[in-house]
Amino acid sequence: MTRIAGLTGATLPTAPAVCHECIWWQSRTGRRVDKRKWIQETEEEWGAWGTVYYDDDGRVLGSMQYGPAGLFPRAAELPAGPPSDDAVLVTCAYLTDPTKPWVMQSLFLTAIGEARDRGARALEAFAYRYPDGAPVFDRFHVHKTIFPRDFLSDFGFQTMRMHGRVELVRLELGGLVPVAEGTREKVLRVVREAFVPAPAPQRP
Repeated sequence: MTRIAGLTGATLPTAPAVCHECIWWQSRTGRRVDKRKWIQETEEEWGAWGTVYYDDDGRVLGSMQYGPAGLFPRAAELPAGPPSDDAVLVTCAYLTDPTKPWVMQSLFLTAIGEARDRGARALEAFAYRYPDGAPVFDRFHVHKTIFPRDFLSDFGFQTMRMHGRVELVRLELGGLVPVAEGTREKVLRVVREAFVPAPAPQRP
């Protein structure tokens, strides 16, 4: 059964290998961070700091990292930053299969639900305005830490600040209904089915 698990020190080994030792978001330019220590402190204060998405056979389809903006010092250095203190920041997402575009939608829906459940006022992310006609691969697989602006617009994100083609965008969560138990699995199924081609008609 398709499922999403929290991204923690325990599930990190199952996430895409590029995520295992990466500390880009957890550090500032020219500074090193002990990721194991960061994970321990983050889980004590916040809990899971993202999600890992598995298919029906238990294979990883993608992962996403997010948490209180203060956990990610690099965000203060980015164009259009820094993020807001009251927001959960989506920092990066990694998809393993370019033929499954619905995975990114599912990861964002889960992040929205998690942020709302934990009482965050908003979800924020860095966005990029791609030129018209940019291929799907460039939009979702080349850059792992910045997301297509039009894609985030579909979720209701609004521009906070802009620097060239880069934007900091925000989704207010105050008016959203808390996510009920089991709702995420239903949402994932609906999103996945929306992107699966309809079966070819069978002859009688």
